[in-house]
Amino acid sequence: MELVTIRTKGDIMQDVSLAAIGGKGLFIKEIEEALLRGDVDMAVHSMKDVPAELPEELEIAVTPLREDPRDVLISRGDRKLEEMPHGARIGTGSLRRAFQLRNRMPDLKIVPLRGNLDTRIRKLETEGLDGVILAAAGIRRMGWALRVSQFIPVELMLPAVGQGVIGIETRRDDARCREVVAFLNDPVTFCEVGAERGFLKRLGGGCQLPIAAFAKKNGGEIAVTGLVGSLDGRTMISHRVTGPATEFAKLGENLAEHILEQGGRALLDAVY
Repeated sequence: MELVTIRTKGDIMQDVSLAAIGGKGLFIKEIEEALLRGDVDMAVHSMKDVPAELPEELEIAVTPLREDPRDVLISRGDRKLEEMPHGARIGTGSLRRAFQLRNRMPDLKIVPLRGNLDTRIRKLETEGLDGVILAAAGIRRMGWALRVSQFIPVELMLPAVGQGVIGIETRRDDARCREVVAFLNDPVTFCEVGAERGFLKRLGGGCQLPIAAFAKKNGGEIAVTGLVGSLDGRTMISHRVTGPATEFAKLGENLAEHILEQGGRALLDAVY
């Protein structure tokens, strides 16, 4: 087996917001092109970077066990969000995180942030930030959990679609590759991320509006929570549905339909 490293436009252009340069799909475009050409046989992605629509010839074949889906706060003085002073400066490059912070704590100042984990944490000092919001999964994988000031509950900050999940993408007609990696698949994670992606696909949303979703399977049922927000942080439309886990994608779509009917469509139309 040969490992092939591909640097994408999303990896290279770290001084510009994702919304300005085309969204999270920029993290996988060149990789999918290599997969379609046959230069590589499978691709490994962070699922929160994978657009709702995939090329027809490709599929996400495997999702291993999900890491921690939450967001975390790393702060100066080890403060939690509720302990932040008025006007505290919080760094994040995510519309989703910025929206939920503005909606719940409008006195905070949001500072745009991009770069790798080291770079973003270092900006606590170099840019005088009071805190930075990051994905728990990345922090745990780096072994930096002790640096975390707060693991933010999903009830306070709903995660991105697919957050904490690694996906393995293959060509649909390549049964051999699917068989090789099938043992890595976690069926619960596959179900949960499938529900979240069903929600995202029905919305047709990308990186231009705050969109979040989180699914949790419990026995034969699955609960899916989603939200769409306005860019100014003032309008949040959220809802939760539950149903048979066997219908995970349909439940995600039904959740999106409800949010669209409750005002989400107007928010999306205003941007797109």
